[in-house]
Amino acid sequence: MRRPFLSVIIILAGILSTSIVKAQNPQWNAAEIKVNLEKLNVLGSVLYFAAHPDDENTRLIAWLAQEKKYKTGYLSLTRGDGGQNLIGTEQGIELGLIRTQELLAARKIDKGEQFFSSAYDFGFSKTPEETFEFWDKQRVLREAVWIIRKFRPDVIITRFPPDPRGGHGHHQASAILAHEAFKAAADPNQFPEQLQFVRPWKAKRLLWNTANFGGQNNTREDQLKIDIGDYNSLLGASYGEIAAHSRSSHKSQGFGSASQRGSSIEYFEYVDGAPAKNTLLDGVDTSWKRIQNGSKVESLIDHINQTYQIDKPELIIAELIQLYKALDQIDDEYWKTEKKKEVEKLILACGGIWFESIAKNPSYALEDQIKVEHSIIVRRPNVTVELTQINGNSIHETLKINKLQRDSVLIHADRTTQPYWLIEPHGKGKFNVSDFNLTGYPENPYAPEVSFQLRINGENITLSQPIKYKYTDPVRGEIYDPIVVVPQLTAKSSSPLALTQNAHTVKVNLTFQKNGQANTTTFNVRPNVPKGWEVSPASFDLSFDKGERTISKEISIKPSDASKSSIDTLGFLLANKERLKEIKSIDYNHIPNIVYFPDVAIKMSNINLINAVKKVAYIHGAGDLIPESLTAIGIKVDVLSNEQALKADLSSYDAVILGVRIFNVNKQIAQLQNRLFAYVNMGGTVLEQYNVNNGLISKNFGPFPFSIGRSRVTDELATVHFDKNDPIFNYPNKISDADFEYWVQERGLYFAEDIDKKYRTPITMQDPGEPLHNGSLLIAQYGKGKFVYTSLSFFRQLPAGIPGAYRLFVNLLSKSK
Repeated sequence: MRRPFLSVIIILAGILSTSIVKAQNPQWNAAEIKVNLEKLNVLGSVLYFAAHPDDENTRLIAWLAQEKKYKTGYLSLTRGDGGQNLIGTEQGIELGLIRTQELLAARKIDKGEQFFSSAYDFGFSKTPEETFEFWDKQRVLREAVWIIRKFRPDVIITRFPPDPRGGHGHHQASAILAHEAFKAAADPNQFPEQLQFVRPWKAKRLLWNTANFGGQNNTREDQLKIDIGDYNSLLGASYGEIAAHSRSSHKSQGFGSASQRGSSIEYFEYVDGAPAKNTLLDGVDTSWKRIQNGSKVESLIDHINQTYQIDKPELIIAELIQLYKALDQIDDEYWKTEKKKEVEKLILACGGIWFESIAKNPSYALEDQIKVEHSIIVRRPNVTVELTQINGNSIHETLKINKLQRDSVLIHADRTTQPYWLIEPHGKGKFNVSDFNLTGYPENPYAPEVSFQLRINGENITLSQPIKYKYTDPVRGEIYDPIVVVPQLTAKSSSPLALTQNAHTVKVNLTFQKNGQANTTTFNVRPNVPKGWEVSPASFDLSFDKGERTISKEISIKPSDASKSSIDTLGFLLANKERLKEIKSIDYNHIPNIVYFPDVAIKMSNINLINAVKKVAYIHGAGDLIPESLTAIGIKVDVLSNEQALKADLSSYDAVILGVRIFNVNKQIAQLQNRLFAYVNMGGTVLEQYNVNNGLISKNFGPFPFSIGRSRVTDELATVHFDKNDPIFNYPNKISDADFEYWVQERGLYFAEDIDKKYRTPITMQDPGEPLHNGSLLIAQYGKGKFVYTSLSFFRQLPAGIPGAYRLFVNLLSKSK
């Protein structure tokens, strides 16, 4: 009989929660149960420490977690927001959202745990000093200390050294922070406000996991050496094979990896703490002897491992319950909590106990009531399971073996599911997270969920199940996505850019959407207008009729000063002074669907632009927003497939543009180049954007030879030296030093080298302390036309509305010499 709905609230996972298991729909098989039974007798932990998603040594993490069975974590200081994207057009925080999920997918494979700080990946940095100018070093240090004190690693391992051998300034900064946090975590005088929740923690040692890559070998035979090439017969894989699957989760970075088998030596250099001679955890007792009264627990675990039958896992449930109770008697709260979580998962797995909580719809609005259907089943005999509570409400149902029990509850959506690090606007180098207790979490710990209390063989165990939306894809099969709770009012602009060319008024259409079941039908919206701009109307009321879900409004935007080139962002405020939000989603098959709510923001830029370019063709590379950006200044952009580009009459286009990294991803690029060279020869213009110098499909980049190196200028305000007499800076727009103001993240990357003399290289630039580079812009006459190769980061500048970048880009496309 279906029970009546229960009015309940969302359960919040507290920072120090000790009794809730995040149950997952996949269940351990008998071999995985055995691996985790053996883990019960291991009380060691290791924290790997680096800067970005994909910096981690996945093979070592897999070996530590599944061969040595240590609690193993990876602290990535950033979410990788500043990287490049091989699979789509997402940049910045959107790329960080993707890479967060890719990192979590990797951890599901190698079985490590994942942590983050609030540091924002602002792009490539050459020195730690530059990095710390953007990051709030003291804040990130405080967060690293907090994570160490919570996780309590016996050993901390860095991926990089704290000096130029680390390359990227973020890499070097991560090693510096790891060393400082290693010492500060043990000092009660450092960040004492944390001690009401955690206690100081002194790790045994700090090591650097040296490596031989990038043309630099930092390994030495006098370093600590560990062979991690073991084959795990229970898992049916070596750690090189597991690592390849884990590493291949980083799809946005193009890190698909081949499996490696056989002996594999890792090297470790001593940094601080007690030196190690033979093993990573030399001098650390990882048995129950490290707990004063752990002998009884150890004896029970030994017996459980001896009596476990792989075909009858349920026979050890009674002993697991006995162990669960015995763990309450040990003195160490940390290991009591950790091992009780492990035992809870084992009890579920051995009993074949599976449950899920499914919402009817993929999204709801704030204040909605969400009907949740939950299902639970016990699939092994000789285990008695009674469902005693759902979300704190008493219920008494004995579950029958292999009979699916279904029921439903109502929960109240009392907060949106906005990722916690995006609730407040982020700074240039850090996310602004006001609740420090959220530090370290990869995702929201307060996602909507249902809690269950089960009495299993007489022992109460409380479990929680995140609420999911489930559907069946005809190709991919059964898919689970997190449910989404959105604001009651959201909006979307017809364009993220309002480019007011020569101070002409631009009109932008806003579509407002009322979400959810709430009775609120009237909203006041006010544009939050920066100084120097005029926006009308200055305020407007929205009144939704019954059943009406969308209302459109047109606004006009123009600069107050027609002569001024400026860049600002237009936002919108509601009557309660909350910022109006947009709903954005990111959908790739290899990660869960991502939905977040950025502020409705229109980038306003007044561009004094002469533009004779009417129509261009664009061929996709790895993905950028150049087509949308050019459309915003009135250029018609035809996006051509390879087949269309090979067959189309290209003479109808003013220019053809190749997307970023096209030589890394387009397998037909050699064919396309032959066609494009012929087009240039007959008078056309081709503009190629930057490519990465490894993984190239072809090296025939232009009509005359050049190669691609790794040089870049990361200072977005670095002085640009250019030949002011070169035609490219004079037609149709006169380029001046002012056109290189306001650039974002970087000047350019992967500059050309070994450049044939037939190319003009009219720009040189440099980062502090480096020689001038001339490989950011190459221009050559070829036949009757013009060929341009540029590794200036137009793919970042144009979507950001940078006036000078538009003026220069139009010049490059124009029919000048």
